[in-house]
Amino acid sequence: NDKDERNHKTAVEETKTNYDSTKENTKEPGKENESATRLENSALEKAKSYYDDFHMSKLGIYDILTSEYGEKFDKEDAQYAIDHLEADYEKNALEKAKSYAKDMHMSNDSIYDLLVSNYGEKFTESEAKYAIEHLDN
Repeated sequence: NDKDERNHKTAVEETKTNYDSTKENTKEPGKENESATRLENSALEKAKSYYDDFHMSKLGIYDILTSEYGEKFDKEDAQYAIDHLEADYEKNALEKAKSYAKDMHMSNDSIYDLLVSNYGEKFTESEAKYAIEHLDN
């Protein structure tokens, strides 16, 4: 039965193609996305570093990834990194606020202003508010 054998081969190939497609689109936690480009994954690794090591805001990370004085990634690669970074920006705002309070002896109002400033840390107002509210916890 050549027809049955051809149908079987076709079904096996379709199943394999569907499996490979599903596998490519599934991201394991903590792993680079294999369907992403090298530059997307590089931008994501840089973003993780800025997030973990410097407690930066979403906009701060994006800006340094795309800056001609920073990492010089294309906007699309930087946006991929931001979209795939598992981040708690309230936590980072709080870490920054603690650093300013401890190391620079700043008032809460000054810390808040620096956290939300476009010339400062670039956190959202709600992230900065969270940081100030939890600063003494």
